[in-house]
Amino acid sequence: CSAIDACESSNGGCSSKAECRRTTPGNRACVCHAGYTGDGIVCLEINPCLVNNGGCDRNAECTQTGPNQAVCNCLKGYSGDGKICTYISLCSQNNGGCSDFAICNDTELTERTCTCKPNYIGDGFNCRGNILQELLRDSNTSRFYFHLEALSIRDISGPGPFTLFVPHTDVLNSDPRVKEWIAKGVMPQVLRYHMVGCANLLYNDLTAITNITSLHGDLIHISYSQNLLVLNNKAEIILSDAVGTNGVIHVINQILVP
Repeated sequence: CSAIDACESSNGGCSSKAECRRTTPGNRACVCHAGYTGDGIVCLEINPCLVNNGGCDRNAECTQTGPNQAVCNCLKGYSGDGKICTYISLCSQNNGGCSDFAICNDTELTERTCTCKPNYIGDGFNCRGNILQELLRDSNTSRFYFHLEALSIRDISGPGPFTLFVPHTDVLNSDPRVKEWIAKGVMPQVLRYHMVGCANLLYNDLTAITNITSLHGDLIHISYSQNLLVLNNKAEIILSDAVGTNGVIHVINQILVP
């Protein structure tokens, strides 16, 4: 007589995902392969993601890739290897895309708010300070600012409001009369002739005005035709409505002379 091998035929009735092991003659045991669970007759894949998120971070997604195998991927808004995921602060890089003069606050995943700092105005992405600060920040008007500083003119440093008609930097750099005015000591009067106090006059406001009084004391004549605003029949407004906390700046293409 020979012993009967219970595993000889059809894997001994065990699952195809199990090993049939001979025990005693005519008997066998079915043992599921690694990565499977069951009684050996029925073996099911073990999904590691079902227990403790597969060992992934709680801010990661566990994805089964095979029997008892899985990968961990950090959720959107987090970075890491999946086992450890760290929240990505939008505000930590480049101030979250907010203005340099704004406060960036993370609100929720992939979201943030931008709020202008105190003493600045704007939508958080573009924040503006007072008109002296804005003169300096803009290359079109920075030369005017430097002349004010050099002559210690502080007329527009108060709460305002003020309206400025600022000759373009290129004009101030190229007009030979500027050096003459500085040498003669009349440059402060020329600069003040470009300033208007107690008024925040936007472009549309200026279209309805014919004369305004400058801080120098002389009138500035305004004419509007063919969609152009012209001062003293010579200087055109080429850039307008740069609004600051204490006034507005318009750029002109010529120097006004009192």
